[in-house]
Amino acid sequence: MKTQVRTLTGEIVHELDLPEIFNEDYRPDLIKRAVLALQSTRFQPHGTDPYAGMRTSAESWGSGRGVAQVPRIKGGSKVARVPQATGGRAAHPPKTAKILVKGINRKEKQRALRSAIAASASPDIVRDRGHIFEGDLPLVLEDRFEEITRTGDVIAALSALGIYADVERAKASKKVRAGRGTMRGRRYKQRKSILIVTGSEPLRAARNLAGVDAVTVDQLNTELLAPGTHAGRLTIWTESAIKRLEKFS
Repeated sequence: MKTQVRTLTGEIVHELDLPEIFNEDYRPDLIKRAVLALQSTRFQPHGTDPYAGMRTSAESWGSGRGVAQVPRIKGGSKVARVPQATGGRAAHPPKTAKILVKGINRKEKQRALRSAIAASASPDIVRDRGHIFEGDLPLVLEDRFEEITRTGDVIAALSALGIYADVERAKASKKVRAGRGTMRGRRYKQRKSILIVTGSEPLRAARNLAGVDAVTVDQLNTELLAPGTHAGRLTIWTESAIKRLEKFS
């Protein structure tokens, strides 16, 4: 399987043999499991004080008084400590000891990553995800792309490839989140756009573009290739990044 290597102006330089990883079967079930397992590592344990609702003088009156045998605060008749009482302890409160991280087998995780990489080279899967692009996939650029230091030059290269419209799509999608998240540091929602994969250093000039992520081959994971568990993210590779992909095969 071959692909065309392009310059920063969109011209074809030569052809490149793709690694065997691009022939991996599409496994959306494994990709979803791998993404959820990765997301679960960011969950923050939380729980109540183990003695919440228990610090009270309440004791039961015992039998023979014609009332329910529930703990009552001394000096009065107010019920406390039991879950059914107003102001009593919680019945089954959250506990910090709960295991939040979801496990996944090592080989399944590796296969999910290979499957997500292969899905990024399928035009049908990428279009179904809503991305806008022209031409064939995967998109491979010469290594000069990694040396760009200005965001304007990145925009010019993306425009020459016919994929900058996807960045504009992500920029136009920004909106205020519904619900309590607006007060918790996640006020806005925005769609994901292009993923730029380089060989040695991430492309810092692209970090301000809407919805764009720039990583190296070593930083690749299933969530970057399949945000929200949906594979088929529009991905740009540099020639050196493609050559380093062979270690995943």
